[in-house]
Amino acid sequence: MKNLTLSCLLLACIGLQSCKNEEKQKAEAAAKAEGEAVVSTACYKAIYEKDTIDLKLNTLKNGKLTGDMIMKVAPVTVRTGEVAGEFHGDTLFIDYTFKEAASQGKTFKNPMALLKRDNQLILGNGTMQTTMGVTYLVKDKPIDFDRVKYKFDSVECIEK
Repeated sequence: MKNLTLSCLLLACIGLQSCKNEEKQKAEAAAKAEGEAVVSTACYKAIYEKDTIDLKLNTLKNGKLTGDMIMKVAPVTVRTGEVAGEFHGDTLFIDYTFKEAASQGKTFKNPMALLKRDNQLILGNGTMQTTMGVTYLVKDKPIDFDRVKYKFDSVECIEK
């Protein structure tokens, strides 16, 4: 009889804990959805020789940024993907997750740093390192925003 009572009590505790976890997950999901509401959208375009990069940034309620970027690099490389990141001071650090048309659907992920100067975003050149399959900008190495190819100018957003 004791074992039956103890088993029932244990099952009741597990059931109550499960309900608490479910409520917590629902609250976290609601907070996340609220933080992901788009506050504003800005579009940028960078042209260097025959290369063109189109960037669309959505500023979220929680201060983070998401968006889309299409890189058309001469002669035939086209990279299409999404960006996600946030500003640290006047520098936007993003991760660009993209697919290259020539690589048969393989997904790549690169970090990028863009300096906001006046009405431009300047794509910096930094030292990248890959550890355990993750590529990141090396923290102790400076990012060069002076000798660069791509300077993004603000443009009107075009809905597709």
